[in-house]
Amino acid sequence: MNILAHALLAGDDAALRLGGAMGDFVHGTPGDHLPARVRDGIYLHRAIDTFTDSHAEVRAARERFDPPFRRYAGIFLDMWFDYCLANDFARWSTTPLATFSSGLRRELHEADRLLPDGLKRFLGYMDANDLPAGYADAGAIGKALQGISQRLSRANPVGEVLPLLLARHEALHAGFERFFPELREFAAAWISDRPA
Repeated sequence: MNILAHALLAGDDAALRLGGAMGDFVHGTPGDHLPARVRDGIYLHRAIDTFTDSHAEVRAARERFDPPFRRYAGIFLDMWFDYCLANDFARWSTTPLATFSSGLRRELHEADRLLPDGLKRFLGYMDANDLPAGYADAGAIGKALQGISQRLSRANPVGEVLPLLLARHEALHAGFERFFPELREFAAAWISDRPA
């Protein structure tokens, strides 16, 4: 999953949201300089990613893409699931998407001293592109995928996948609709097992 989903799945806990946002930028064991609940958020992020990658609906979504795209499907499906989530956000949250998005960015700015350098750079990109609310626009997804493609170490088709995602959107969205409620239940159970 991508940043919008990770932030939403952290529930009402700002420290878990912060850790969820850090999840792609912290490798190995999170440092003791981070508050315990932020470290929990990083571990929640990893648990969400593991659940997602192993889910039958997500595996089926990956199979909808032929090589060479299939190899990178985990990357672009994470982005596309945020597109699905952003476009139906009122179904999943009582907070309007724009309010949720600006609130998340505000929380990240307030935690600047804790943010890894990669997340600080990404936060600038988030500000410039009104993310994660901007992920409701397929063009913003395409722009992000082109950026990811350029950062990968080898030649790849990630920057060219948007037309395929749009062509397969109905089936991908249907899979998301079946998968996301289960992921939400999983995240809620994970959090309830680790109270603040």
